[in-house]
Amino acid sequence: MTAPRRNILGLILAGAAFVGVPDHASAETVTVFAAASLKPALDEIAKTYEAESGQQINLSYAGSSALARQIQHGAPAQLFLSANTAWMDALEADGLIAEDSRHNLITNRLALISSVDNPVSLALEPGAPLSEALGDGRLAIALVRAVPAGIYGRQALEHLGLWAEVQTRLAQTDNVTAALRLVGIGEAPMGVVYVTDAAASDWVRLVGLFPQESHTPIVYPVALMREGDTSEARAFLDHLSSQQADSVFQAHGFGLAEDAP
Repeated sequence: MTAPRRNILGLILAGAAFVGVPDHASAETVTVFAAASLKPALDEIAKTYEAESGQQINLSYAGSSALARQIQHGAPAQLFLSANTAWMDALEADGLIAEDSRHNLITNRLALISSVDNPVSLALEPGAPLSEALGDGRLAIALVRAVPAGIYGRQALEHLGLWAEVQTRLAQTDNVTAALRLVGIGEAPMGVVYVTDAAASDWVRLVGLFPQESHTPIVYPVALMREGDTSEARAFLDHLSSQQADSVFQAHGFGLAEDAP
């Protein structure tokens, strides 16, 4: 179900194990599972919130697919922030989401990047010589059948007619941060990531943005998990839609879901 978006008065492979998560959620800690691309912004938001509220926030980052599957297997997440709606839909279909807690939070853009010392220039349009630009290297991208950034990336490449020439030349990773890292350290000449990832790294450069019509809109929904629905968790959920959190998300390059096309 959908709740109001804004409250202006508001306060490298994924394993099956639950990494960095307490055995159970305590009353003193709010446990948040979040897409890896959210880390810089959400770390900042949580740090400020902890200082102002005295509430401890435990953040666990990975690909949305890995996190959703962990929740399906009983991981003690109280809030989930996904990089696409499909994985949130899956949890909702399983009856794992608290009623009336789900809403779309922020948006993003999909980008092609290279390492800072790679001066490649490429217009992201049909027929672009992407394979030629890769040379002997591979295109770093999150898992194209599971991780949102990879799913969006495949959609965009197919839309531009470039998928056939690069589908056997991919370096697939468990999340978008890992794809960013491969490009940053020079293991892949180019990669497909979110524009917010590119902006957060000094080791990569932006080659271009994929046309927004080339893929499903990149929307990040947030929701409370039914088994973790506490007053503390709801307070942090409210904070994520506050003007203070909005400012942080926007400073890191995200758009607000209410402004989505």
